[in-house]
Amino acid sequence: MTFTLAEDSALLKPIEVGGTVAANRLFMAPLTRSRADADGTPSDLAAEYYSQRAQAGLIISEATAVCEQANGAYMNTPGIYTDRQQDKWAEIASAVHRAGGKMFVQLWHVGRMAHPDISGFETVGPSAVAAELLTHTPTGKKPLPVPRALTVAEIATIVGQFRSAARRAIDAGMDGVEIHSANGYLLHEFLSDVVNQRTDAYGGSPQNRARLAAEVVEAVVDEIGAERVGLRISPGNKAGDMRELDDSSAYEALLCRIKSLNIGYLHVVIEPSKPAFAAVRTVWEGPLILNTPRTVGTDFAVLENLASWGVISAAAIGRGFLANPDLVTRLQLGAALNEPDEATFYAPGPAGYIDYPTLDQSGVEALSGLAG
Repeated sequence: MTFTLAEDSALLKPIEVGGTVAANRLFMAPLTRSRADADGTPSDLAAEYYSQRAQAGLIISEATAVCEQANGAYMNTPGIYTDRQQDKWAEIASAVHRAGGKMFVQLWHVGRMAHPDISGFETVGPSAVAAELLTHTPTGKKPLPVPRALTVAEIATIVGQFRSAARRAIDAGMDGVEIHSANGYLLHEFLSDVVNQRTDAYGGSPQNRARLAAEVVEAVVDEIGAERVGLRISPGNKAGDMRELDDSSAYEALLCRIKSLNIGYLHVVIEPSKPAFAAVRTVWEGPLILNTPRTVGTDFAVLENLASWGVISAAAIGRGFLANPDLVTRLQLGAALNEPDEATFYAPGPAGYIDYPTLDQSGVEALSGLAG
């Protein structure tokens, strides 16, 4: 696949998201790579992996647990709740900054997507509604269990854990954090009118279902400042066996509650043709980052048009950056792109992680834009 971005492309223009000035509007989307140490500390390869991709306007890290109990959806995913983890994230931040990049850490709690064989803890969620999925555990594939509904006191603790993790990220030298409220994980689960069957202040009405995500945003903003905060949502996304009869109302309630905070950006995982995207865009006036679902793929021509028209502020690219550390250069030159190797997405070690070649390394000739 080849595509050439013109010199005056909207996607190549700088943009300010909160207090961070991104050199371009091609952001690296968060990508779980399952290469962290057993205790949730990013591996020694992570600084090289991220710094290789520093030409992205903004790197958004892989999803990172806010506490030990927040992990458990996949093996070997990172956290940011211990000093050892924070120190490794500081090394990553330094490496990315030395390479000229900017980086936010994405913070998550996996909720009902956790398996006790991975996390070591009881699985929890908004209600006792299981995700009807199998997950990879150390002893093979197993169904996800029925979660225990969180108490109100536990919910308050989780809000505090997001706050503490955000503080650690900033103390590690990161430019900001992204709060993960998408793709079937805990905050998304609370937003759902199917998975969330609570009858207290965190369930029922759209405002109540939006309460936890809003409280997390408010707490993190209070801790590190609105300009350092992004939020990711995915209205109608069926990832994680997520079900939503109403894929707009709770999101509108959430955005109406937090929009006066003026956070750095909203990151939306959705097809732009969906009605829920229009509903979100009507409410949200700040910077909007679009990440199209995998089923749609990455059509750079469409993204360029959306950016040119002002529909989106930037585009978050996942597999493109995974396989092409120099994706921006390749798009500027119209050069062929490396194909991602799915067999190594979650495998340990450097293969498929830090060994994708750049144009300089591979000697690939640009396919257009070099003459005339």
